[in-house]
Amino acid sequence: MKLPKTAHTDRSWRIHEITGDFRLEDVWALPTPGGPDDFPRLVRQLAEGDGAHRSGIVRALFAIRWKLGELLGWDGPDCGLGSRVRTLRDRLPPDLRDMPAGPDLHAVPFTSVYLTHEEWALESANRTVHAILHIGWVPDEATGGYRGQMAMLVKPNGVFGVIYLTAIAPFRRLIVWPSMIRMIGRDWQYRQRQFQKLPPHVRQHPVPNSKRRNNDDLACHGTTAPTTESPSPDCTELF
Repeated sequence: MKLPKTAHTDRSWRIHEITGDFRLEDVWALPTPGGPDDFPRLVRQLAEGDGAHRSGIVRALFAIRWKLGELLGWDGPDCGLGSRVRTLRDRLPPDLRDMPAGPDLHAVPFTSVYLTHEEWALESANRTVHAILHIGWVPDEATGGYRGQMAMLVKPNGVFGVIYLTAIAPFRRLIVWPSMIRMIGRDWQYRQRQFQKLPPHVRQHPVPNSKRRNNDDLACHGTTAPTTESPSPDCTELF
């Protein structure tokens, strides 16, 4: 479900400290009902997503996008983090910089900026935009529990970047994001059923404390439920 932007801006997220020059594009509620300590499970689920279960329409849209990027040089090494733009980790206050960064995304180049007990921020850059994916864990007033919340912040690269983001906005908001969020919900429900079958001592899943920037950050902390039969949504079908 799409949310008003105040659902993001009114919260005291740490992301606000480093994104004053970014524009908030969209905010979405994620269909991931849980308890106050379930955020690491959501992080692990999204980090493991490989995009293999995208819908046919979404696969076609992204095949076109990646082909255009290849032909026009939008995604080359000189267009990304550390070259065209500096990583947002350079902006982090000391307490966040000293914490483990969290896992990067598996399917496409979104790099983790920081991970706390209720926030996960990732960034990606190409010739069109510097983008931030922000995942939070928030109280759900409708159920009395908690759920995930996702926001996308962008900093377009000049006039071309503004035109590009404007052109793709209808596809992203009407096709890509709704499809992605449905997949996240289906995978969450599948993993929830598997999680409930585990013995209580295995269900403990603190925020990762390893400094390794890969999926091993979560492998020994989240549910050990099998994922081979579960759809693995790619939370990076965003721009």
